[in-house]
Amino acid sequence: MKVLRVLNNNVVISRDGQGQEVILTGRGIGFRARPGQEVDPELIVRVFVPSDGRDPDHLAEVFAMIDQDVLRGVVIALRAAGIEGRESTRPTLAIAVADHVAGALERARKGQEIEYPLRAEVQTLYGTEYAQAERLLEEINLHVDPPLAAGEATALTLHLVNAGFASGDLSFTYTMTGVIQQLLAVIGERYGVDVSRSSMTAARFITHVRYMFVRIHQHRQLDGQESTIGRSIRESYPEAVRTAEQLATIVQLRLGDRLTPDEVAYLALHVARMTMDRAPEVP
Repeated sequence: MKVLRVLNNNVVISRDGQGQEVILTGRGIGFRARPGQEVDPELIVRVFVPSDGRDPDHLAEVFAMIDQDVLRGVVIALRAAGIEGRESTRPTLAIAVADHVAGALERARKGQEIEYPLRAEVQTLYGTEYAQAERLLEEINLHVDPPLAAGEATALTLHLVNAGFASGDLSFTYTMTGVIQQLLAVIGERYGVDVSRSSMTAARFITHVRYMFVRIHQHRQLDGQESTIGRSIRESYPEAVRTAEQLATIVQLRLGDRLTPDEVAYLALHVARMTMDRAPEVP
């Protein structure tokens, strides 16, 4: 790959084999580099491929403004933790994590420690990402001083979850976390049972709701017209459908988006699976 533009000693813009502009990061990769020169592949730590029409120059400028030692540590840690390979189509994840780590380091040096109130909820709702975040934190701590506290895994988890929405801030992820808690509480109260978040059916419900939020965020809900399967679910699980309609109202109030009939039907199917062995259908 050849240099197109140099942002600083550690960030350059190049072009990949498909002719797409990409962002290359690595210590000294831009030092004395000139447009048209071949990039030393040994210096490349990460290749970022801007997606969704994102402007590579803007992203590269953001990378250039981040503390380069922190950015390098985060980039290496993301790969070592198995979260991303050498090439990434999610530049905002590295930016968000590096920005968070930089802030956390500043607080740590001042002796300030944040207690994250959502820690228990994050651990249960996003178990896979929390495990990844713990590993990521271990890897990050190999490259920063002072090492970050274990509680930072909570914030890193939210950044990993947020990456699925291709969003630069955590507001939607915070909202989603609160809404999932509310939906589970409604199901537990309506059926008079303790809906265990560690059960397989609860885990499937949470996974379904998370993907439903992705569809809402991307304006890609399931078909607006109720399908044959949707009608069948409504006929088979009338009480679960009533519960799902109540949940849909909560989603609409919190997010402003009305769920399509099929979204409500599939939500009902998961409600039925969670509760069919716990409580009888209420007439």
